[in-house]
Order: sequence, then structure tokens, then C-alpha cells
Amino acid sequence: MPQFEFATVFWPQLIWLAIFFAILYFGVVQLTLPKLGKVITAREDQMTGDLASAEKAQSEATQLGLDYDAGVAAAQDAARAQLAAARLSATTAVEGKLAAANAALDEKAATAQAALDAARNKALAEIETVAAEAATAIVEKLTGNRPADADAVSAARAALA
Repeated sequence: MPQFEFATVFWPQLIWLAIFFAILYFGVVQLTLPKLGKVITAREDQMTGDLASAEKAQSEATQLGLDYDAGVAAAQDAARAQLAAARLSATTAVEGKLAAANAALDEKAATAQAALDAARNKALAEIETVAAEAATAIVEKLTGNRPADADAVSAARAALA
């Protein structure tokens, strides 16, 4: 049996393997690796940009939320101020109407009191006259003498007072 010699059998295969590896390395790896690096860099830049735009959008949304809350608070304060002004205006109007009504009632009461006083004075005058006449008639019947009208009126006033 012939003796197997390592150097004669494997050297040509090893050389072809080295050539094929060199072709693969320089052809595939050297040409593809920079393109792959560019793609990875581009993706990394895109992700960084997307993250930055997301952070910017989040900060804008937060600012919009704060502006909205401030706007709502300002609107509520304005509404409260308008409500207070309306209440004050209504209170002032009601107090004015109440004062006018009280003045009208006071005027009516004064007019009624004046009419009542006039009626009372008239009634008292009539009562005095009737009492003086009755006293004069009684004294005249009892004594037969008619007293003076002035004496009868003064006696009636004294008796009614």
C-alpha cells in the first residue's frame, strides 16, 4: 500500500482553501462590512433622531398640558370674578329696589299716618263738639240755665283728655 503523504495530498487543497478564503474575505467581508456599518450608523442616527423628536414632542405635550391647566385656571378665576361682580351688581340692584320700596312704603305710611291723624283730630273735634253740646243740654236741663259755649267746650276737653 502506498504510503499516504500528507504534504502531497493536502497542500493543493490548503492553497485553494486559502485562495477561496481570501476571495471571500476581500470580496464579501471587505465590500459588505462598510456598507453594513453605514446601514447600522444610519439606523443609529435615525433612532437617535427619533428619540430626540420623541423627547421634544413629550416636552411640547407637557408644556401644552401646563398651558391648558393654566388656561383652565385663568378661565375659572375669570368666571369666579364675573360671578362675584354679577352677585355684587345683583345685590346692589336688589338693595336699591329695596331702599326704593322702603322709601315708598315710608311715604305711604307717612301719608296714611297723616290721614289717620287728620281723621283722629276731626273725630276728636266732632266728639268735643258733641260732648260740649251734650254737656250744655244736660246742664241746661238740670239747672235751667244754659252755660256759655266756651265753658262747655273747655269742660268737654278736660273730660276727654
